[in-house]
Amino acid sequence: MIVRIMGEGQLKLDDSHLTALNKLDDELLAEMESGDESGFRRTLGALLDAVRRLGTPLPDDSLEPSELILPAPDASLEEVREMLRDDGLIPG
Repeated sequence: MIVRIMGEGQLKLDDSHLTALNKLDDELLAEMESGDESGFRRTLGALLDAVRRLGTPLPDDSLEPSELILPAPDASLEEVREMLRDDGLIPG
């Protein structure tokens, strides 16, 4: 799967990591629904760090279609809310 972090670039991520990422996505969704800004910041950072750690960066000149687009680290709670699907940022 190709994942884009807005403002940073794309990474190739093995589908086997989706379960762990979905746990963080569920936490992020709960924090957004409750308006927990500090929890939201912490969990968004953890989610993006996990994608960076588990993924392999694609070259800057690569323009692969992204299957998943994640917000920039400094995205606001409202900006992320607009990106959400029914099941969070990560499907599944």
